[in-house]
Amino acid sequence: MPTNVAQDRLGDLFVHEGLITDTQLSEGLREARKEGTRLGYALVKLGFASEADLTAMLARQYRVPAVDLDRVEVSPKLLRLIPDEVAIKHLVLPLRRVGRVLTVAMVNPSDLGAIDDLKFITRLDIEPVIAGEFTLRKHLERYYASAEERMSEILEDLIDEQDIEVVEEEQEDVSIAALQAEVNNAPVVKFINGLLTDAVYKGASDIHIEPYEGEVRVRYRIDGALREVMKPPMKMKAALTSRIKILSDLNIAERRVPQDGRIKLRIRRKVVDFRVSTLPVIFGEKIVLRILDKGNLTFDLGKFGFEPKAEKDFFHAISQPYGMVLVTGPTGSGKTTTLYSALSRINTDEVNIMTAEDPVEYNLHGINQVLVRNEIGMTFAAALKAFLRQDPNIIMVGEIRDIETGGTAIKAALTGHLVLSTLHTNDCPSTITRLIDMGLEPFNVASALNLLTAQRLVRRICANCKVETSYEEEFLRAAKVPLDWVADTTFHKGEGCDQCDGSGYKGRQGLYEVMAMSPALRKAVMEERGTDELRDIALDEGMLTLRMDGLKKVERGITTLEEVIKETSAQG
Repeated sequence: MPTNVAQDRLGDLFVHEGLITDTQLSEGLREARKEGTRLGYALVKLGFASEADLTAMLARQYRVPAVDLDRVEVSPKLLRLIPDEVAIKHLVLPLRRVGRVLTVAMVNPSDLGAIDDLKFITRLDIEPVIAGEFTLRKHLERYYASAEERMSEILEDLIDEQDIEVVEEEQEDVSIAALQAEVNNAPVVKFINGLLTDAVYKGASDIHIEPYEGEVRVRYRIDGALREVMKPPMKMKAALTSRIKILSDLNIAERRVPQDGRIKLRIRRKVVDFRVSTLPVIFGEKIVLRILDKGNLTFDLGKFGFEPKAEKDFFHAISQPYGMVLVTGPTGSGKTTTLYSALSRINTDEVNIMTAEDPVEYNLHGINQVLVRNEIGMTFAAALKAFLRQDPNIIMVGEIRDIETGGTAIKAALTGHLVLSTLHTNDCPSTITRLIDMGLEPFNVASALNLLTAQRLVRRICANCKVETSYEEEFLRAAKVPLDWVADTTFHKGEGCDQCDGSGYKGRQGLYEVMAMSPALRKAVMEERGTDELRDIALDEGMLTLRMDGLKKVERGITTLEEVIKETSAQG
């Protein structure tokens, strides 16, 4: 229906209800057409009717609730869900969010195009309520202010300036200080301080600042999943990048090559390290900040979620006086945390523990940690050789990348040292194949290895909005999940609530495949048997694959079946 016809019919309704006269309707329609507004807005502007009466009548007409915007205060977090240009174009204002449902005030709740746009942008279900256009426009102007005002206000509810302090590691030189003046204006400083503080409080592990052709996007990685949190004004892009580079002592004049640095902040008496990486992309520099927050770190292996046999085997292996323990998995699967936790458990005054890391993520008291620097020849292999002259009991090597490092690590494990390290492989049996493919002798691998662990991280179901769920048989068959196991299992998921920010997940849980080296496995390794044969022997001895361990976590309602299927393969 054309808009002018719709307006005429609404006008007739207003007259019929006795809200306005025929003369006022004619003048209101002329004003609306002249200014390009809706009839209700024109009638309120001309003083012919009260907006409350018009809104109440429209609420009855559309059969949706009316809202008094003067009594509602919208949080900045909700405003970020709908970009200002979309809010102004469709005349909508987000009011509240409950789980996956976003309530929005609209002038025309029958505008299905606007509702579809909002669903696509927010990825939430939309519940419209009606508001008067005159008041709604006034509130849109108030909430969606100019770019500069938004920059200074966007995070003001997140921080107190007295709570944050940059910990200087060394004095900046004069040229850097002069350049800093350009990016030292209040909105930029406040935005960066607020961004870093907000990410720490929300438990993010990384912050991504990404420049595109027409916008800058900021995302947090929370519980392993990236989620967009805001889009700062485009004109502030250069200042934001330069501010972060100055804080991390990088060269702000160099925009053509990647750079790495660190920021150390004291936030409410807690010191947090940020590892900063910049990368030139076609529309500027992408910045990723890895948050190293010791306060969020758990080094208690007992709370990791090992199954009983796996936990017993792991504790037994790290308590041995010599041999090698390997932890495997992709980047970001928690390997380093597992190794640090193992070291914390065996760190006593009687032992000398030495680590070679790239980079040193956390400082552990009582442990000698060495930073690997390949550019000056301080490689993992070089560090490992130096360790053997330092009377060590326990050695941790950040990663076995080549035959030189692997050979030295095995030599150390065979000569009375406990060696812990990581490797990038998919599961435990394939780790042995990888070591032999690297050029290490099978008999040395068989003799040196005590235990292998493969691990993944999956998201935990939010305890606040946990509900039972079910799956289609076609989905279960495609995922190769045993149907007899399904019949005896109650599945759960998170509906989405304010505590989990609508995701249905809060926190993470480890999945562990632990393969202790038995005489049968050592013999199979020396005979260079294939990965599948090694897996079958380990399964006969009670090993749980990553998939099997994940399904046990699903049984106990810790995580969802989708998370386990996403992170593990049917055979492993």
